[in-house]
Amino acid sequence: MAEDPRDWGLATRLVRGGLARSPHGETAEALYLTQSFVYDSAEAADARFAGDEPGYVYSRYGNPTVKMFEDRLALAEGAELCRATASGMAAVHLALCGLLRAGDHVVSGKAVFGSCRWILNNWAPRFGIEATLVDAPDLAAWRAAVRPDTKVFFLESPANPLLEICDIAAICQIAREIGAKVVVDNVFATPIFQSPLTLGADVVVYSATKHIDGQGRVLGGAVLGDAALLEEAYRDLIRHTGPAMSPFNAWVLLKGLETLDLRVRRQSVTAALLADRIAAHPRVKDCRYPGRPDHPQAAIAARQMTGGGTLLAFDLGSRAAAFRFLGALEVLDIANNLGDAKSMATHPSTTTHRAVTEEERLEIGLTQGWVRLSVGLESEADLARDIERALDAC
Repeated sequence: MAEDPRDWGLATRLVRGGLARSPHGETAEALYLTQSFVYDSAEAADARFAGDEPGYVYSRYGNPTVKMFEDRLALAEGAELCRATASGMAAVHLALCGLLRAGDHVVSGKAVFGSCRWILNNWAPRFGIEATLVDAPDLAAWRAAVRPDTKVFFLESPANPLLEICDIAAICQIAREIGAKVVVDNVFATPIFQSPLTLGADVVVYSATKHIDGQGRVLGGAVLGDAALLEEAYRDLIRHTGPAMSPFNAWVLLKGLETLDLRVRRQSVTAALLADRIAAHPRVKDCRYPGRPDHPQAAIAARQMTGGGTLLAFDLGSRAAAFRFLGALEVLDIANNLGDAKSMATHPSTTTHRAVTEEERLEIGLTQGWVRLSVGLESEADLARDIERALDAC
C-alpha cells in the first residue's frame, strides 16, 4: 500500500492496523480456528519448519487471526513486535522469564497486582531468581536496590490498586546505567494515555482482558517491544511452553481494539467527574485519581500521561464501611475485573490482593477501607446517583 500505517492516527491504527484479508475480501477479520496447517509437499514442510519459507506451522507458534491482533496492537503501541498470550498474567510471566536466569536479580515496585507479587516472591525464587521490592515513586530506592546481578526492573504505573504513579523515564535511565531491561505493565493507562516505550521502557505488557476487550468476554495478554529483543528473549519460550492466545479470543480482541479509543476516552471523562464527587463526600477519607491535582504524584502523571484513565480508588476508613458501600450499590457491579463497559467496584484487600499478606498490603497503604472503582460507559448521572446513595449508606 502507498500509505505507511505508522503515519496513521491512533484511531485509524486501532481500526485498520494489521488487517490481512483472505482472497474472499471479507469486511471483518477472518477467524482461523485451526490447530495446524498443511503443506504442498514434504519439501515445503521442511522449508517452513526451517524458517526458509514464510508461513504458519502450528497455532501454538502462530496463527493468522492472532497475528492480526499482534500487528494491530504493535502498531497502536508504537512497538516493532507484539506477542499475544492467553492472559495478562501469562504475559507478565513470559516477560519476566524470558529476561531472567538463575542467579539474576529483579527490582520491582511494591505496588503491583497480587499475582505479580506472587511470581516475584514465591515463584521466581524456586528458579534461583531474587527480587527486591521498592517504593516505586522513590527514585533513590531503585538506585539503592541495584546489585551487580540486577537484570530487570518491573513496574506498574498507575499501579493496582491505589493508582500509585512512578517516573517511568527516570527509572528507565537508572536501568540503562546498569544495563538492565525495564518491563512496564501499562494496563491501567492503556495505549491511549501512556506510551512506556517512548519513555525508555524495553518491554510493555498488557492484560488484554481489561480495556482492550472491554466487554467482559475473553482473556488475553500481550508482550511488546523491539523485534530483536522479543525474538531473542521470547521466541523459543513461546514455542516450547505454549502460553498461546486462542484464535477466537484474538478475533474478539481485534474487535475490541476498534472501539478502544472511543471507550477509554469516554470512560475517563466520566471517571474524572465521579472522582471529584467522591472526593467531596464527607464519608470519604481519601480519593486517588491520576487526573486530580491532589494525587500524590500529580506532576508525574501530568508529564507522562495524556489522560487520567478509567480507574479511581477511595478510602472509606474501614472494611465495614467499604462493605456497606458495596452492598448499597444498585447500578454498579461488585466485580474484580476492570476496564469494562460496565462500571465495577471491588474491595482489593479481599479480592485482587487477597493473596498478599496484611503486612505487604499495609506497605503500599492498602488498608481495609479502600474501594477500587472501574468506570464504564453508563450515564454519568446514573453512576453518580448510585455512588452517592451508597456513600450515604456508609
